[in-house]
Amino acid sequence: MTSSNLDHPTLALLKTRFPGVPLFASEFRGQTTVVTDRSHAHDLLKFLHDDPSCAYDFLSDVVGVDYLKYPAPAGPQGLSGRFAVIYNLVSGPHNLRLFVKVYLNPSRETSGIADDPELHLPTATDLWPGAEWTEREVFDMFGIRFDGHPDLRRILLWEEYPAHPLRKDYPLRGRGEREQFRVIGRESA
Repeated sequence: MTSSNLDHPTLALLKTRFPGVPLFASEFRGQTTVVTDRSHAHDLLKFLHDDPSCAYDFLSDVVGVDYLKYPAPAGPQGLSGRFAVIYNLVSGPHNLRLFVKVYLNPSRETSGIADDPELHLPTATDLWPGAEWTEREVFDMFGIRFDGHPDLRRILLWEEYPAHPLRKDYPLRGRGEREQFRVIGRESA
């Protein structure tokens, strides 16, 4: 694990439990983030949830990020990618917060809705049932799929929507979706 004078108590536990796993830790404004690759993400989350010395019993949020055309490289060398999924974890018993970030690189063009095998992660719903809705939102907006999710379908947009609108290669004005629908006024609603 690469870090620079980080004193978050969970980092030492991760370093001991995952000695050969590429991990990178950073701190910004008092918040600690651990970056790992997708092949170890679920094992790391399971350890953080199950181990009593960690006891991250609350998943506050799961968010997606698109780093397309970001001015700086996204992530440390070897642990980088265009997309990231970030898990915001809270340990009630230890009064700690930790962010776990997983980078993903698409293997094909991303402007449509085609399933990309590189944009898959294992679901965290087996650890935190509340991940069901937040993972659905990341799927809907970014097209990142969570394998093993009990109900992975769109949550904000209709099923036939032709893209994932929070991807940065999606046009700001859309692709004509608004112009294709009949306007309903107040008097007819």
